[in-house]
Amino acid sequence: MSGREDRRSIAPPLPITLAFKRTLDVVGSALGLIMLSPIFPIVAIAIKRDSPGPIFFRQDRVGRDGRVFQIYKFRSMAVRPVSGVALTLRGDKRVTHVGAFLRRSKLDELPQLINVLSGDMSLVGPRPEVPEFMEFYSPEQRAIILSMRPGITDYAAILFRDESSLLDRDDDPVALYRHKIMPIKFGYYERYSRDIGVLTDLRITLATIVLLLVGQVPRWLGIESELPVASVPASGEASGQLDPPRMA
Repeated sequence: MSGREDRRSIAPPLPITLAFKRTLDVVGSALGLIMLSPIFPIVAIAIKRDSPGPIFFRQDRVGRDGRVFQIYKFRSMAVRPVSGVALTLRGDKRVTHVGAFLRRSKLDELPQLINVLSGDMSLVGPRPEVPEFMEFYSPEQRAIILSMRPGITDYAAILFRDESSLLDRDDDPVALYRHKIMPIKFGYYERYSRDIGVLTDLRITLATIVLLLVGQVPRWLGIESELPVASVPASGEASGQLDPPRMA
């Protein structure tokens, strides 16, 4: 992890960079909603036929500058959850049959294009945390994360594309997420804060599409070599801190 001096040296993006990034968000999310509009009613019907409840799932997340907003997803869980844990495991009994498919295919994330179009999110940026987990970051870490719009995808989202299976390995998934996964994620959030820009967003977006289509992370993204570093120890080892991987 970079030291405090390194964090202070992170220069904020130029206004024109953020303007181009926002333009990409608006155009990309609008085109995405138009192109994917035939899929929405099909998914909606499948959700309603599978289990009673609303089509969309809404949850409070922390956005840029600490502002709380409601994220949209296609509902993948039963309306009456078994527990109130904010994390979802692979074998979670709350997940419906259709919901399991939506999660595997990432189709449940499509409604977040609405969040992007409204300005709460970006196509690319740190994944928005629930308020309770955002409190686990240090003030210095929160300052970096909350300086950016949260996104649908980013380096960490690609790396932890099957996060639920990692959490399923431990008896205390909250501790595992807090002490092992969150520090690694922050390393990638910090990297993105240094690389932020339209070209970076295009690379990450393209890499996400490739991952969804072929199931592999493109080597040109530059995180494939970091995958072994992100392996999570078995149960009983989640109490110690794990430094995020160093970036070249």
